[in-house]
Amino acid sequence: MITTPMLEIAVLVLGMVILLVEAFATKIDRRILAFAAIAGLAVVLLGTFFVAPSPSPNQATGFWSFYTADRLSIFFKQFALLTTIFVLIMMIDYAPVLRSSFPGTQDGVGEFFAVPIFTCAGLMYLVSAIDFVFIFISLELVTISFYVLVSFTRRNPITLEAGTKYLVLSALSTAFLVYGIAWIFGVTGQTNLHRVAEALANPATDRGAALLGMVFVLVALGFKIAAVPFQIWVPDVYQGAPTPVTAYLSVGSKAAGFVVLLRVLLPFLTLPQTQRLIVLIALLTLIYGNLAALPQANLKRLLAYSSIAHAGYLLIGVVCFDARAVTFYLVAYLLMTLLSFAVLIIVAQQTGDEISDFDGLAQRSPFLAFAMLIGMVSLAGVPFTAGFLGKFYIFYTAVLQRQVVLVIVGVITVGCGFYYYLKVVRAMYWQSTANVDKISVNGLSRLAISALIIGTIWLGVYPQPIFDALKR
Repeated sequence: MITTPMLEIAVLVLGMVILLVEAFATKIDRRILAFAAIAGLAVVLLGTFFVAPSPSPNQATGFWSFYTADRLSIFFKQFALLTTIFVLIMMIDYAPVLRSSFPGTQDGVGEFFAVPIFTCAGLMYLVSAIDFVFIFISLELVTISFYVLVSFTRRNPITLEAGTKYLVLSALSTAFLVYGIAWIFGVTGQTNLHRVAEALANPATDRGAALLGMVFVLVALGFKIAAVPFQIWVPDVYQGAPTPVTAYLSVGSKAAGFVVLLRVLLPFLTLPQTQRLIVLIALLTLIYGNLAALPQANLKRLLAYSSIAHAGYLLIGVVCFDARAVTFYLVAYLLMTLLSFAVLIIVAQQTGDEISDFDGLAQRSPFLAFAMLIGMVSLAGVPFTAGFLGKFYIFYTAVLQRQVVLVIVGVITVGCGFYYYLKVVRAMYWQSTANVDKISVNGLSRLAISALIIGTIWLGVYPQPIFDALKR
């Protein structure tokens, strides 16, 4: 058995070793670093199944007063590691595009494979954080890594614009987070979430001031999960960032944000205003994300607005405070989103990332067309896919909690999703194209895409493994 903090230490050491090798071994193919990173993260992923239990939160002292290793956190550490492995595989496919941004040299390619490892460590710390100070530090490790990744191809003006917007708006959200923590600490005298809950249970505590602090924290986390009205950065950043980074932002950052949101909201559930505020944000997010996706012709922008819409469905689970439903939806979202982006990276290098560039893909690469078909129908919520069961569990828990308005709006917006997702399917299978060049897929990418297809269908038929993994 190993202690849980050793997992993050191993990931950080791996990232530093990759950076050192990249700096001093100047003549090696930088893709070897990616394979080494994938192997190292796979070993750490294996180690997550042999961790020792942590102390109870109520009895925790010292380090364990701001770090937890409960079943939920270990599950999402595995989630972060698996996401990073798939993103690194995508980055290997994206390497030719990156080299074209740095002509005549390999400079930068090694760092492109190393920075996601530090992002992964930040995500792993974030899902274990039960203290506001540690949440802030972990969040900054993730965010600063994404600053670098989003604007990595810095000679591209669109990428620079995306990086600047992400930097400015993320800094603003960080200010809200710190201000909210200051209010909560000022009222309760605590930063540990369990002790904050105990302080709020005291009738002498000023709940109005604590609620104001929670609103500021919610604004900051709303930025991370792309909830309305804090979503204005999403379309431009998703379109301008390198495609594997967009996939990482869409899946890894969102998942960690929702875990933190569930932990932070727990002390404030006794306040009736909390649920009303989240219901309002969920409704706005559902309506805006789905309606804005309808006219999109660029696939990356479509997936950006789609990401906002899925944040709305996840917020329904947060309103009902059902961690199991939220977790299953996040796993389904991981599979279908990474599958869509993996196909997009390969196709975009030959044609482009507009939906019209996918015309006739079924003739050029039946395997990629089928993979994108599974990704799109799962995102839309077609039965026998993980996306369908994810929405089913979210709506089921909302029905049990009598959240009638959320269920009605959610069902209507799912219909919007069918329209814009199936536009891509129509382009691949019904539209003709003059471009008949075959698209080749390397062995590693074919294996990763096949695994994502199998996972998407398997969880759509047999979801029990995810619920078993979450049992204490």
